[in-house]
Amino acid sequence: MSRFDNVFERLKAKNEGAFVPFVTLCDPDFDRSFEIIETMIANGADALELGFPFSDPLLDGPVIQAANKRALDAGYSTDACFTLIEKIRAKYPDIPIGLLLCANLIFVPSTERFFQRCRQTGVDAVLIADLPVLAAEEFVPTAKKYGIQPVFICPPNADENTIQRIAKLTEGYTYLVSRAGVTSAENQAHASNLDNLVGSLKQANAAPILQGFGIAKPEQVKEALRLGADGAISGSAIVKIIECNLDNQANLLEELAEFVQAMKAATK
Repeated sequence: MSRFDNVFERLKAKNEGAFVPFVTLCDPDFDRSFEIIETMIANGADALELGFPFSDPLLDGPVIQAANKRALDAGYSTDACFTLIEKIRAKYPDIPIGLLLCANLIFVPSTERFFQRCRQTGVDAVLIADLPVLAAEEFVPTAKKYGIQPVFICPPNADENTIQRIAKLTEGYTYLVSRAGVTSAENQAHASNLDNLVGSLKQANAAPILQGFGIAKPEQVKEALRLGADGAISGSAIVKIIECNLDNQANLLEELAEFVQAMKAATK
């Protein structure tokens, strides 16, 4: 089984949900980014969802856009991100690592080269934010060739055909988007049909469901689990902690530890 499969099986046995934090790699720099990831794992993160800095992120709101800019302005690119993942994997051989990226970062070096590097560095799954499930053939065969699990987003307006296709193609976890729009910890309005989507995905035997977008409080994690999701992803709220503590790494790590502990506690 994959690392994601193992984690979800272990959590199910304990009647727990998964808490998965998202950060942009190399924000605000390589060494501090590694300390941030260490802190998240030490305080209860069940898996990691990681982004590479990119100049034109389509789904990211202002907070994560700023994280991308900080990393790019500091001179970090895809190569540095893979080096950082190697360092994470060396210290944490069992933590599942998923990437959430824009298609350009994959297609520019070529899908072959990108997924080969994913395997070499210990990545488990890749979600291409701007690749709809109808265009899955663009990368799924190459991802599977290198043992990388393809992940797709289930949008709030997904019809039955889309849900069936997502369930068929997605491995590792299914990313359920809480609402339309871009990422934001401030916009916490969620679509009214999430329970129906969760039910339809489960009926179609989809991979375990992680709900994301606007997840910034422990009660939202509890609500996601109540609706039937298997866990929750939080990104903007975490990246905001980084942004507010750029001049104080010790305080950053302390606030981050408290946040991750509280979010993980909500899964139990």
